[in-house]
Amino acid sequence: MGTSDRRGGRPLRRDAERNRQRILAAAAGLISEQGLGVSHDQIAQAADVAVGTVYRRFPDKAALVEALFADQVDAVVASARAALQIADPWTALTTFMTDILQMQAANRGLRELSGGSPHGLALGSYARAQIAPVVTELLARARDAGVVRCDVTEQDLALVPVMIGAVIHSARAVEPELWRRTLAIVLDGLRPGHDGPLPGAPPDSSQLARIIGHE
Repeated sequence: MGTSDRRGGRPLRRDAERNRQRILAAAAGLISEQGLGVSHDQIAQAADVAVGTVYRRFPDKAALVEALFADQVDAVVASARAALQIADPWTALTTFMTDILQMQAANRGLRELSGGSPHGLALGSYARAQIAPVVTELLARARDAGVVRCDVTEQDLALVPVMIGAVIHSARAVEPELWRRTLAIVLDGLRPGHDGPLPGAPPDSSQLARIIGHE
């Protein structure tokens, strides 16, 4: 029995399923390296299939992104939930931040999806809806324990992947692990004991959406 076609519920013929897997494998490699902007033509060439075959299986980029990243988005959500099981509030928060950025560093497509790419918006929105309550709880635990300065907000934390994502992108060909050092510097800035309050105010939800690219 072949694999079911998600659009129609009918099993794919073996040759059609082989083509689908070749397309997904080719797309995964290209998107991991080049991001979500790769074209159907590039994918077809890498998969050694006709471009029409790619369009038949995945008529638009959103369908391809859903097929490629559903499991990875679930892994991000699972990491967030696992962090809540860590007893130490600081370790829980920093483990979560490190895990998420490690996943993004390994896959440019996932980084773009997490940053609000127009491709796969529903998938990205699902991930953020699942993760946001976890971030709120992790931060509340850390503030209550006195290990995070009291004026750090969830919106501030949401900007950390934006900042570190820029380092991941810019340093990839020079020193791909440099983001870890930058993250350590940023995390240290969350600690209490610094002189004076943070300058300005955190972005509101509308501003944050514009910054990250959800609008």
